[in-house]
Amino acid sequence: MTIRTKTLNLLDNPPIPVQVKLTAAWTSFMFLYIYVDYFHLYKPGSIDDMLAGVVFEFDITPTLLTMMLASVAIPALMVMLSMTLPARVNRATNLVVASLYIPYSAVNAVGESWDWASFYGLSIGIEVLLLAFILRSAWTWPRTPAVPAGPATTDLRQDLRQ
Repeated sequence: MTIRTKTLNLLDNPPIPVQVKLTAAWTSFMFLYIYVDYFHLYKPGSIDDMLAGVVFEFDITPTLLTMMLASVAIPALMVMLSMTLPARVNRATNLVVASLYIPYSAVNAVGESWDWASFYGLSIGIEVLLLAFILRSAWTWPRTPAVPAGPATTDLRQDLRQ
């Protein structure tokens, strides 16, 4: 008589490095950020305003376009910086940039009519959730114990190397 036993195959869920989490969050933020601007072009009158040289009540000038480029370039650079900066600088940079982009994201709804509340509410809501995830991930960055320097710890440091 043969007895069959089923073994459960559990999915492996290895820990994800903080840098990867931050990079993924900034990448998601960038996709959303760009698509919100793209879908805004479908709003009646947007193309006409652009052809007339106006965006969001501002005249289209080299300065305005430079500012708009900078506002997109910063989170785009955060994708790369989150993977490459040393931990201490990475953490601080993510905390500062994400903190600044929360109110900046909310400004997108200023002056819009209630007819567009669902569009701006959803887009800003998701952007803020992604930025909150970035803040939480950077704030709770795991620490590793440091080995103190000095002659009293020479043996300890040598033991750790072995």
